[in-house]
Amino acid sequence: MKSTPWTLLLVSVFCGWLVLVGPASVATDSTDAAVPKFGERVAEFRFTDIRYLPRSLDELGAARAYVLLFTTLDCPVVARYLPLLGAMQREYRDRQVQFVAVNVGPGDDLREIAYQALRSECDFPVVKDFDRQVVRAVGAQRAGQVVVLDAHQRLQYSGRIDDRFRLGGERAEPTREDLREAIEAVLEERPVEKPSTPIDGCLITPLPTPPVEQGVTFAEHVEPILREHCQACHHAGPTPAPFPLVDYQDALDHAAMVVEVTRQQRMPPWYASERHGEFANERRLSRQQRQRLEDWLALGCPAGDLESIPPPLPAVDSRWKIGEPDLVVKTAVQQIPATGFIDYRYVILPVGFEEDTWVQGIQILPSNPAVMHHCNLLCIAPNEPPGARSLVTGQVPGGDPMLLDEHIGYRIPAGSSLVLQVHYVTVGEATTDQISVGFRYAKQRIDHRLQLIQVVNNELAISPNDPAHRVVARRTVPVDMVGYGMFSHMHVRGKDMTFSAVFPDGSRQKLLVIPNYNFDWQHSYRWPSAGVVFPAGTQLEVVAHFDNSAFNPYNPDPDRTVPEGQQTYDEMMYGFVFLVDQNERLGLMIDPATGHVIDRADAEASSAVPPPEASLPGG
Repeated sequence: MKSTPWTLLLVSVFCGWLVLVGPASVATDSTDAAVPKFGERVAEFRFTDIRYLPRSLDELGAARAYVLLFTTLDCPVVARYLPLLGAMQREYRDRQVQFVAVNVGPGDDLREIAYQALRSECDFPVVKDFDRQVVRAVGAQRAGQVVVLDAHQRLQYSGRIDDRFRLGGERAEPTREDLREAIEAVLEERPVEKPSTPIDGCLITPLPTPPVEQGVTFAEHVEPILREHCQACHHAGPTPAPFPLVDYQDALDHAAMVVEVTRQQRMPPWYASERHGEFANERRLSRQQRQRLEDWLALGCPAGDLESIPPPLPAVDSRWKIGEPDLVVKTAVQQIPATGFIDYRYVILPVGFEEDTWVQGIQILPSNPAVMHHCNLLCIAPNEPPGARSLVTGQVPGGDPMLLDEHIGYRIPAGSSLVLQVHYVTVGEATTDQISVGFRYAKQRIDHRLQLIQVVNNELAISPNDPAHRVVARRTVPVDMVGYGMFSHMHVRGKDMTFSAVFPDGSRQKLLVIPNYNFDWQHSYRWPSAGVVFPAGTQLEVVAHFDNSAFNPYNPDPDRTVPEGQQTYDEMMYGFVFLVDQNERLGLMIDPATGHVIDRADAEASSAVPPPEASLPGG
């Protein structure tokens, strides 16, 4: 596309992009720190990775050169160059050149930053510069700018990638590959011929300092936010959260921490990209709500009229969220050591099922929640092949028990064995745990059986030091079905997972993207209303990436080829999709005292697929 002076003038008026600046110019938050000179070591800095952890450049490991690319989610120059930088990183990886994408968009959240890299096939780390430490240290001015440091973290180059994508136009091929020439010079330990070049890209906006909204108080503004979005976990009594947020004193004691985790959008925990799918159980704070919390802290945390606060929410029953169960089965007492790594334990529940049993609620309840990371209930049906088992439900971080809607039931086949797969962690002192599993039988006619399609790849061989090892699995929907939700499971190398549907007509739809998977927060993702219809023959596809690099802070051994395995030092790749048969009308009358079928009634014509308002297994 050919550029004209009029085009460039419009760009300069509307975007402020016409001024091309080099590293010696002053245009951003770097005004409060000296811009480093070429050949000087840059000041130490920290950034936040997609796991919400503070990290440093040293944690990337030794490199012969470091390339920092400054990004935002909406800069078109960044969007064009990211795939090219991804390819360049793969080309230079064996020569010990480490690329890092540093996001500087004030409103950009880490979920979408991670998804931007996933879409662009960038395997290198993407991080967030929340407080502009990186910007100040290297004197960055624009998104799209690259900075090259040598092995001693000395500034060697600052400027553009090349001259391919310019304001108002582009070239088919660059006339000069500035970044590549700078990298080669650093690798050969010679001066960079042109250490500073013009930069095309979006100016880095200084950190906003909006005026503090006066009059923000706990009673009027903060308590409603905590009540709606936080207290489900941060409640009084036994809680999965580290502290309660029920009253003013709770909030006052933890105000700074609350602001930090909500500003980073680390809390409330939610790991689905907003670009694909709508989910009934989505957890997010609006930008206005996050700003209200910051304003309250800035004002000194005023209480307001505490007498005006409505009565607290009813105390969360720490026991049975499914209601009082009809059957409770307990395991033997489990001994937990004070320290060390505990292998997965498999515990057979001492219960037998002589007839098919229909349940609508199942909950796994540890007596000592602090030592249970997660626990899965598996069903081994009779006459199944050796090793065959099906997930029933789970107790996972951030999840809920199985609690199904009216006329939907889960069938435990007669003669089945139920086994718990338990992941325990140590807490610094020897202790014990005893697991209770509660079952609530179906209380009304069952028309639909909850079914599970496991989109699984068990043939794992994750390459050593691979930051984004790709694994794919596919399964075909056998009959017309309605999907109710999804659940993902990987271990500590899990990086992202994408669920897609390929329909019989060849069209494709992304159902869910989890761009920054977190082993400690394994949510379910439930569709609202009538779910998603999958015609027979639809192919469910799940693509996952695993980070087996040394930069993964939870990686047990980056030099190991990782197989499939039950323990967390191995890996698993499971995409669960929960569905019902769209045309099924079982019309089963259930004995509420036993969960057994007592009669088969005529299914009513009006018994359509009910809305999925209830919780799915595993969350």
